Amino acid sequence: MASRDPTDTDPPPAPTRSSSSGGRRIVVIDGHPDPDPARLCHALADAYAKGARTAGHGVTVVRLADLEVPFLRTQAAFEHGSVPDSLKPAADAVVAADHLVLVFPLWLGTAPALLKAFLEQVARPGIAFAYQDKGMPVKRFKGKSARLVVTMGMPPLIFRWWFGAHGVRGIERNILAFVGVAPIRRTLFGVGGGRPAAEALVARLRALGAEGR
Repeated sequence: MASRDPTDTDPPPAPTRSSSSGGRRIVVIDGHPDPDPARLCHALADAYAKGARTAGHGVTVVRLADLEVPFLRTQAAFEHGSVPDSLKPAADAVVAADHLVLVFPLWLGTAPALLKAFLEQVARPGIAFAYQDKGMPVKRFKGKSARLVVTMGMPPLIFRWWFGAHGVRGIERNILAFVGVAPIRRTLFGVGGGRPAAEALVARLRALGAEGR
């Protein structure tokens, strides 16, 4: 049976910025590398986007399985290179967004390499943060909030308490919070239970999308 970690409570809502349609500007990043439409993550990402659009939010869906995402291999490329042409529309959407939603499966305890590669490309210096001569970098993504939606083949409580949820916490703390994103909410689902459980997950994501959080 699918389960949500009851210990993962939501922080208070972030201040809301409006899009031209009166809602929030939301980017849903579908981080499952497999383009097979039968993957649950695709259904969850689509459900969130549908709920958000129905409620009047502006939504951009970035489906990584359909994009060419080059891997960064050097410090120089990370610090001084530019976003690849294949990712510029996605990067522009992320920069303009009020709220980010990352949907991905747990692989080897963390996000798939494709999602990590994408985040390295769009959360680079000059875009998500800026180095200073002294002190900590400037956080350029302040004012954005985020939600991580993670599917896994174990109960979320086991992932959180036995494994420490390190793979998810690393994304929250070392990437999103580092560039100023707050609050960061988390929705963990243990996969199982067949079609009824999957339909319940889809309905929950549609409701979260309508709320824009």
